[in-house]
Amino acid sequence: RPGRTFSARYARPMIAHGSIAPSCALAWFEDGRLRVWTHSQGVFALRAQIARVLDLDPAAVTVIHAEGAGCYGHNAADDAAMDAAIVARFMPGAPVRVQWTREDELALAPLGAAQEAGIEAVLDDAGRIAAWRMDVLSMPQVQRPGAAGQVNLTSAEALDRRFLPRRCVELPEAQGGAASRNALALYDFAQDATVTLTTGSRIRTSSLRSLGAHLNVFAIESAMDELAELAGTDPLSFRLAHLSDERARAVLNEAVAMSGWRPDGPSGEGTGLGLAVARYKNRGAWLAAVAEVTAEEDVRLTRLWLAADVGLAINPDGVRNQIEGGAIQAASWTLKEQVPVEEDRVPPLDWERYPILRFPEIPEIETRLLAPAGTPPLGAGEAAQGPVAAAIGNAVARALGLRIRRLPITRDRIMEAAMAG
Repeated sequence: RPGRTFSARYARPMIAHGSIAPSCALAWFEDGRLRVWTHSQGVFALRAQIARVLDLDPAAVTVIHAEGAGCYGHNAADDAAMDAAIVARFMPGAPVRVQWTREDELALAPLGAAQEAGIEAVLDDAGRIAAWRMDVLSMPQVQRPGAAGQVNLTSAEALDRRFLPRRCVELPEAQGGAASRNALALYDFAQDATVTLTTGSRIRTSSLRSLGAHLNVFAIESAMDELAELAGTDPLSFRLAHLSDERARAVLNEAVAMSGWRPDGPSGEGTGLGLAVARYKNRGAWLAAVAEVTAEEDVRLTRLWLAADVGLAINPDGVRNQIEGGAIQAASWTLKEQVPVEEDRVPPLDWERYPILRFPEIPEIETRLLAPAGTPPLGAGEAAQGPVAAAIGNAVARALGLRIRRLPITRDRIMEAAMAG
């Protein structure tokens, strides 16, 4: 219905990196020189902080990248390297190997930040969005070694309280943003977005794939579906009416065509399709997703259709691997993952207390790559995480006739939403 105002809040909890094997590092201090082998993403920043903590000349420290069991975002790889470096410094001539346990990795590694996003919008008399405001509240998402001048390594902080973190920062938009990533929608309406960091928790949070884009796109694309319903139109037409970006329109229309999505599809019958679209960092790849879910006692994601425009795809197989891997992880975040907290601490965890998507639960995925001829490569990046989460959320809303705004979308969340009306 036109002339309506809309207000809603969306949220996700802290989530873990969940690398398949825990972090490991080797270190050797000999003749005044320290060598460290690690699967860190940032060997130069790590080298600077190791030298700082151990009071060594940076020229005497060498950090060597070695293939490890999954290092992405800011997991425990840097911490394991610092652990090994400290032990090696006090055991000259002896090679030192440090490997974290599964419990260490899940409870002590930096976590993906808990985040909330509130959206307020107004529909004009024609059923178009006349005003839009988004406010984001997030735990810190950039606490890598050296960020904001801080060491940001647990064993360094235990060794000397001077290294306890005193401040954190938000990445500027020129660097892609952090909590603010994709807080501005790609649609054609006047909008405003604000970001506030909350630093009161003792639990360490930092960079995890797509940073704020996962929750921000989930919020924006969920709100677009909810506003379409208020306007009395279907989600696809509502989006297209606010979208002049031709490449965004192209991936959206392609995903819809691939899936057979239709505006008059069944609703509230236990099965549903949902759609979503975004451009990663608002300057990278475009990706549209349609998700099919069944919702009975639990929600099961059965199929995903993904249409992406990454510009020139230099390695199409690599692009598909990146997109589909991100989509599977986003499905796990959206349907399962949540770090429990006890008195502002993370308790010991294993795969039973921190479930992730298992192989039998992986949906059938179809991915199609689009790009206008002659366009430069943009890279796949982490374009799938936000749209896939939102498409799942919108599919669940259609399947149940019930909107779930707080992730993960579990049986308990569904019961909470049903009780709240």
